[in-house]
Amino acid sequence: MQRRTITILGATGSVGVSALDVIARHADNYRVFALTANASVELLAEQCARFEPDYAVIADAAQLGALKARIAASKTEALAGADALSRVASDRRCDTVLAGIVGAAGLTPTWSAVTAGKRVLLANKEALIMAGALFMREAERSGATLLPVDSEHNGVFQCLDRIERPWSAAVEKIVLTASGGPFLDAPPESLAQVTPEQAVAHPNWEMGAKISVDSATMMNKGLEVIEACWLFDLAPEQVEVVVHPQSVVHAMVVFRDGSVIAQMARPDMRVPIACALAWPERIDSGVGALDFSRGVELQLREVDEEKFPCLPLAYRALRAGETAVIALNAANEVAVAEFLTGRLRFDRIAEVVQATLDAVETRPVKTLEAVIAADTAARQRAREALSAGA
Repeated sequence: MQRRTITILGATGSVGVSALDVIARHADNYRVFALTANASVELLAEQCARFEPDYAVIADAAQLGALKARIAASKTEALAGADALSRVASDRRCDTVLAGIVGAAGLTPTWSAVTAGKRVLLANKEALIMAGALFMREAERSGATLLPVDSEHNGVFQCLDRIERPWSAAVEKIVLTASGGPFLDAPPESLAQVTPEQAVAHPNWEMGAKISVDSATMMNKGLEVIEACWLFDLAPEQVEVVVHPQSVVHAMVVFRDGSVIAQMARPDMRVPIACALAWPERIDSGVGALDFSRGVELQLREVDEEKFPCLPLAYRALRAGETAVIALNAANEVAVAEFLTGRLRFDRIAEVVQATLDAVETRPVKTLEAVIAADTAARQRAREALSAGA
């Protein structure tokens, strides 16, 4: 296997921590070039002590002094700020970038990696949600390789890996599974009393707070539908979502000949991360295989769109166009942040998103600067919706 040099954007998040666990099992195959974090100085410093990267980047510049003090005895150079994130993502000494920063904050450094023609392990779904057309064109121009890390998209990728492109010629549709989160069977009237602690307590996955809330509202699945359309060049009606509480089947591909291929694994992010790290080879992820001899329960059911309105809102935005998708993502980030601080009820997250979509002017965006401008405008509309009690 070719030895790879890797930068991890978002090293202290759940995806970054899982990736480092896999890398540690294969130290001869991977060298860590740079690790980045938003503000988690202590954990970033601990990771630097273990993996000895060339660079450690803290996005919050106010934390740079603390980071320098914590890693003063090491060979790792401490940097800070957005420009430093893009610098380590595009550095020619690094061939692989794991894009694991959550939210719109990961857009620019992921763009830098794609522009530089890197092998990009894509866990930051917002890159394709906010700027899918731009990213796919730039990847083709630069020669970058985009490998999905989200468990669902990685599952689709594994089902399609040996199929000749364009994939749309062979595929009838793809099916993404949703666990339903912690409130799958909760009465709809109870959702107004949901607390942040309850919303982040996912029954199957260990994830960050924002993604956990998105899973609980099913906005995460809506964002994944948008991402899947770009990754696999499919129309919205070719991407279906079903509820699968066990999180064992991560994705299915329905082919035009009637065959269905499913990808299954334990619900552990190290599985798709190991797949993307080693592709086209396979390495040990540290996760044991499913034991079918002991029985594996597989339930599949329809999504209740009245109870989980964020999913149909995502389809609406996808069909409306690029600024609508940007507004969907921006409004959701604003609303989820308000919920996590206790200032917004859980059942009002979708209301804020819908009010923002109602106000947005749909139009194409042709540059990354236009994407960022549309994101900024949508966040302002979302804050106005909050003030108006949407």
